[in-house]
Amino acid sequence: MYARLIGTGSYLPGIPVCNDDLAARGIDTNDEWIVTRTGIRSRHLASHGSTSSELGLIAAQRALEMAGVSPADLDLIVVATSTPDYIFPSTACLIQAKLGNKGAAAFDVQAVCAGFTYALGIAEKFIRSGSHKKVLVIGAEVFSRILDWNDRGTCVLFGDGAGAVVLEASDRPGILATAMHADGSQNGILNVPGQICGGQVTGDPFLRMDGQAVFKFAVRVLADVATEVCQTAGIQTADVDWLIPHQANIRIIEATGKKLGIDRNKVIVTVDRHGNTSAASVPLALDEAVRDGRIQRGQKVLVEGVGGGFTWGAALLEF
Repeated sequence: MYARLIGTGSYLPGIPVCNDDLAARGIDTNDEWIVTRTGIRSRHLASHGSTSSELGLIAAQRALEMAGVSPADLDLIVVATSTPDYIFPSTACLIQAKLGNKGAAAFDVQAVCAGFTYALGIAEKFIRSGSHKKVLVIGAEVFSRILDWNDRGTCVLFGDGAGAVVLEASDRPGILATAMHADGSQNGILNVPGQICGGQVTGDPFLRMDGQAVFKFAVRVLADVATEVCQTAGIQTADVDWLIPHQANIRIIEATGKKLGIDRNKVIVTVDRHGNTSAASVPLALDEAVRDGRIQRGQKVLVEGVGGGFTWGAALLEF
């Protein structure tokens, strides 16, 4: 029993917010500064009151429509998010209710920007065990809620959005290999070190990042985990038709592709228009490339992510 991807969907809230728009809001930055350092030209920001479950629902509905699967047929829903609607219940349960599904297992995965690759790997294991047949995997984030808009080193990097895929059991391999790793000793270089205690925010409720440390760590582990899944599947990285890395920074994306020896024309990039949407970045880029026809049947697609924790993971897909 194998897992195959049969549908993709995505959703970006509102209209694009360009770099000059941020500068006009009083942030000490400009388009040249942001583009030169990150490659980001615009991002989408959810309106006040919009939630991860709302964004994830639309992405899920689009993926289900492509797959031709009814919400009632799902037996597992996994949502990757670091910005859940509530402490509990899970965002997965909230999306389940909005879809009208009752009875499927539903839970969230918190691995930050590696969340989608973690969720995909978990879903694949459920299917391969024989216990589940149709699984909805979603990455949904409203990172704009946890940004310090006075910190130009972080607030210009992130955006909001959601992406989703539908997996089904198959006798033909569709996910050829997965890998997931973490190193908690690196927790200090990217985090939101705050919490709610006694009805009050304690600690720091905003995202904090050591950019240089993240860059070095990300390039190394993204190259390592990509090589790992290719070796597990018995192929060379040169055999990959498309690479979809986490869309954090164009420099990280280019450095990773170069280290793997993958031609830049085979690397799918959306960071320029989406910014860093954390767990949503990979499924957003995947859906775009499926719908615009770049990804074709029979091709091999390598997806990978790295995020706070530090966490990292990858999956090799065959369409």
